[in-house]
Amino acid sequence: MSVLLKEHRFIGVSSKEVAQQIEAKNKCKEKLPTWFETPLIYYPRKLNIEQTSSEITARYKSEIAVGKSLLDLTGGLGVDSYYFSKEIGRILHCEIAPEVAEIAAYNFKILGRNNIETLAVDGLEFLKKSDSQFDWIYVDPSRRNDAKGKVFLLADCLPNVPGNLDILFGSAQNIMIKTAPLLDISAGIKELRYVKEIHIIAVKNEVKELLWILENGHNGEVIIKTVNLIGSTREVFNFAFSSEQTASPSFSKPLNYLYEPNSAILKSGAFKTVAERFDINKLHEHSHLYTHDQLLDFPGRRFKIEGILPYNKKSVQALGINKANITTRNFPVSVSEIRKKFKIKDGGDLYLFFTTNEEGNKIILSCSKA
Repeated sequence: MSVLLKEHRFIGVSSKEVAQQIEAKNKCKEKLPTWFETPLIYYPRKLNIEQTSSEITARYKSEIAVGKSLLDLTGGLGVDSYYFSKEIGRILHCEIAPEVAEIAAYNFKILGRNNIETLAVDGLEFLKKSDSQFDWIYVDPSRRNDAKGKVFLLADCLPNVPGNLDILFGSAQNIMIKTAPLLDISAGIKELRYVKEIHIIAVKNEVKELLWILENGHNGEVIIKTVNLIGSTREVFNFAFSSEQTASPSFSKPLNYLYEPNSAILKSGAFKTVAERFDINKLHEHSHLYTHDQLLDFPGRRFKIEGILPYNKKSVQALGINKANITTRNFPVSVSEIRKKFKIKDGGDLYLFFTTNEEGNKIILSCSKA
């Protein structure tokens, strides 16, 4: 029976609020296990939980910022501030919504983080009036307008970071900006100044966020750092942004093994660089699948190629299957259309890659996990 229909014994607390707390807490079980497992935590609306960083990505961010002080310009629930406070002596957490700021400040005390000061203010307006200096400023701008579709600019977000860089650099030498994975890397570099690093963070092969590290006066290469966090392991691949323009990959027909880069590398656009770095061959300029005679240590999925088939009905029928894991790369037919057309369910130990080879022919690679 729903909590809303039960009598409860919490004096001065409505059944509705108790139900909201239970629902919000359950949202934290996987994303915020520390909050979930700590007694006396007060939970905000579930929307705030959905919008906040996960603990695994917040922990990663805390490894980057080195110094004595940090200003969290757009604090929210404070997950990032919590992890920054484990590495940095003084954290100032600004949150424009008074209720969220109050909840965050209370939870910081429950979590024992006494080096975080919370202010219920607009972080940018605070900076304009303050002469305080910080080693780092961290900002997580929110998109103002979803009507523009998947592509968006940082100038379309709140706060407008590109339009206020002088104010930010007036208070800190280093700036860390968190953005959604949808932000185009080249567009972001053009909008910003002094970009030193861009971190692309994936968790279990799903890109969760981009981190833009700005250092005042930096005029060197922009380094792209990709990481795929899988439990306690990390797949890391770093490269200079300009290297992709000069990389010269080799091409070949499918050999013994097939390699598919993880989602962080694919987001980075290092399609030629990864081939050159690992000395593996591309199947096609736009397929972003790679092959080699030997089994190599590689930041992504690895497969043993069991068969190479032309793409047609007869070839698929010859496989004699009703279940397979299907991936398409540089292929005109979607996974759902292929499943419907050939009546193939998802799952099993067989992996089918529908792609295009160097000659432009549509092919199917029948594979097993290596």
